[in-house]
Amino acid sequence: MDHSDERRQETRLDYRWPVWFSEDFAETMTHGLMVDISSGGIAFDCDPDGVRHPEGRHLTVRFSIPRFEGDDPTATVSITRTGHVCRAQQIESGAWRVAVEFETPLPLRPTEVSTLSSLCDGDQAS
Repeated sequence: MDHSDERRQETRLDYRWPVWFSEDFAETMTHGLMVDISSGGIAFDCDPDGVRHPEGRHLTVRFSIPRFEGDDPTATVSITRTGHVCRAQQIESGAWRVAVEFETPLPLRPTEVSTLSSLCDGDQAS
């Protein structure tokens, strides 16, 4: 398969978790389901009856990602980021898949944190 149109600069963490988003958090928030995340952006699916987000629109997104540390496998950290919609397309289910590029990247790479955690967990099991 030709990946010449691939624009991603880092591997994304596939992760299904609720997200909340809006053009302005003073407005009604809309919910979605995260598809994947990297330090530079997030992709999520949202209801087709919700607000449609054309490319370039500014959004604020609130979400949680796993902490990958300690003994609690359900531990998460909540994050709020602003950014712009770089892609919005209707998917087979009729839902919309929205990709948002963050204005300020996350201070970590989610896939590296999860990989490091799994390596550490493997060392502990030895």
